[in-house]
Amino acid sequence: MPSAALPPLDEVIAAAHVVAIPTRTRFRGITMREAVVFDAPQGASEFSPFIEYDDAEAAPWLAAALDFGWAPQPDARRERIEVNATVPAVRADEVEAILARFPGCATAKVKVAERGQSLADDIARVNAVRDALGPEGLVRVDANGGWNVDEAVTALTQLAGFGLDYAEQPSASVSDLVAVRERIGERGIDVRIAADESVRKAEDPLAVARAGAADVLIVKAQPLGGVRRALSIVEGAGLPVVVSSALDTSAGIAMGLQLAAALPDDLLAGACGLGTVALLDGDVARSPLVPERGSIPVRRPALDPSLLDRYRAAPDRVDWWRDRLTRTYALI
Repeated sequence: MPSAALPPLDEVIAAAHVVAIPTRTRFRGITMREAVVFDAPQGASEFSPFIEYDDAEAAPWLAAALDFGWAPQPDARRERIEVNATVPAVRADEVEAILARFPGCATAKVKVAERGQSLADDIARVNAVRDALGPEGLVRVDANGGWNVDEAVTALTQLAGFGLDYAEQPSASVSDLVAVRERIGERGIDVRIAADESVRKAEDPLAVARAGAADVLIVKAQPLGGVRRALSIVEGAGLPVVVSSALDTSAGIAMGLQLAAALPDDLLAGACGLGTVALLDGDVARSPLVPERGSIPVRRPALDPSLLDRYRAAPDRVDWWRDRLTRTYALI
């Protein structure tokens, strides 16, 4: 978003509401999701980089929030987006309850390689998901870069028997993804490799495509700078895409839905990871964007004043986020 198009900082701050919403289950180590949501001219928008990200990494998230909140968006090609269930690194006996929060979803993404857990834990969790979805369901795993190459090859060799749709970011670097992809191919293991962090955290998000490191790209609108910039990256990469989210409120999910709705048919690679409001124990919209019969309508929900008040962050956290917003605004 060019600087000339930025709304004034005082207008941005006036539109901002800082919220803290508990998660239903521990997710990426998080039990409370903090976010800034904007009551903006074009509709609700969101700025929610994770706490540990520095200002430079957070800048594209704010650029995305301002673009989505203050500028018209690309036309939608579809009215609903199929979504997958997201299963955190829970015990196998908790899987059924998690999947119940995603009614109608025939695809599930399962978190694996959680720190402090074992491959046996991952296998038990994936097995429980496969049993719950049945043979026709699609099962994906997401390691968030948690394995080295040898660990990834060992794990995917054992997990391949569950008929994986793909393995997301099994290892951290582009070169490691290349190595994993080559080695499982040599073993005849038919598991596609998807890249997430290697796209959204990279200075050059197209490097993963040029290196032949992945079969599928996972794209997220906020960290890539907004819907338009994400579309440009997707077109440049030429690989099939799944649009995902970062444990957003409905305001942020609406941005992801807009991105998924704008993708050409030949680039949208199935169910998207946009159902994660179901993992929050609350939301900022009275009518939240959660799965209905396995999909979510493409719409922008209105912020609910009573919910903004209920989930308003503590005063010190409001100050922290406003300071962060001001610093980050200076970088875009």
